[in-house]
Formats: sequence, C-alpha cells, structure tokens
Amino acid sequence: MKKRMDRKQLIRISKYLCKHLRHQPERLGLELAPGGWVAVEDLLAALKRNNFPVSRSELERVVADNDKQRFSFDPTGEMIRANQGHSVDVDLCLEPVPPPFRLYHGTARQNLEPILRTGLRRMGRHHVHLCRTPEEARMVGARRGRPVVLEVDAAAMAEAGHRFFVSDNDVWLAEKVPPGFVGPLEPEDSPN
Repeated sequence: MKKRMDRKQLIRISKYLCKHLRHQPERLGLELAPGGWVAVEDLLAALKRNNFPVSRSELERVVADNDKQRFSFDPTGEMIRANQGHSVDVDLCLEPVPPPFRLYHGTARQNLEPILRTGLRRMGRHHVHLCRTPEEARMVGARRGRPVVLEVDAAAMAEAGHRFFVSDNDVWLAEKVPPGFVGPLEPEDSPN
C-alpha cells in the first residue's frame, strides 16, 4: 500500500520547487528552457543529488494538488515549470491577450499609500500579478497582514497600450500598473 503524502509534506515540496524553479534553478544545477521548462527527469535527479529526493508520484501529486496551481507539466508530461512568479531571467513565452474589464490585486494595508503614489511594480519578478476576482485578491493580500483589495482598470490600460498575459494557472500578469489605473476597491480601504 502506497504511503499518502500529508499536507505538510506537500507544502514543503511545493515551497522547495518554487524556490528553485522560480528563483534559483542554478543551485540545483538546472537551466530553465524557454517557457521556464525543465525536464522532469533532470529535476528529479537534481533534487536527489541535493538531498531532497522526490518521487515521480510525489511530484505529480504536488502539481495536481497545489492550491494555487503553481506548477504544470507540458502535454507530454516530460517537462515541468513554475507557471509564474520567476525572478530569474527566463522567457516565459507568454502571448499578450486582451484582459477582462477589471482585474484585482491584493496587498497588505501598509503597502496601499506607496502603491497609490507609484502604481504596482513587478519588484523582483517578471510581472505584477493580478486576480480575476476581489475574493482571490483578498486571499493573496491576507498572506502579509490585513488585506486591501485594489481594483485595476485593465480595459483602460489595454487601450493605453499596456500588454496583459495570463499564466496556465489563470493569474493575470502585467509589466506594471501605473497609478492612474489602480485604486482601492472599497471605501474603507482608503489610507486614512
């Protein structure tokens, strides 16, 4: 009988994969191909070499059960990647797509004032991450304190020439969101 992976182990593997598939592939001796892809067999061998062995079935479970769908396999199942959130220089091979009328961004309340001044910036990542719904954005913002949900006028941004992309796990991405296109969703989210 196969031993079931508990939630704690699932999270542990997911965090380790995020660190290395998004930010530090070289620490495992990996090089990301265009799209952020790496061969599954190369990844499993690298994990084992670095004293973090993961079986193919555990990897499949992490990809399938990750609450944010952070990873995906290619159609053959032979390649894997982090869907977004990279800080390393890699071409994610994303094509621009027309955005919905509105998108949302969740952040901690202490970030509101600077965002209203300068807009949303990608910081150390490739893109600013945006959500389809206020509820998703609220969950993202709650990870770092009392959340604030910001509304992004994506239609106006697109009309002004800004490009949007969408990852395999349905996270909307933009290179930046200038201050004129973003504001608090709810009046109680104002900085005062």
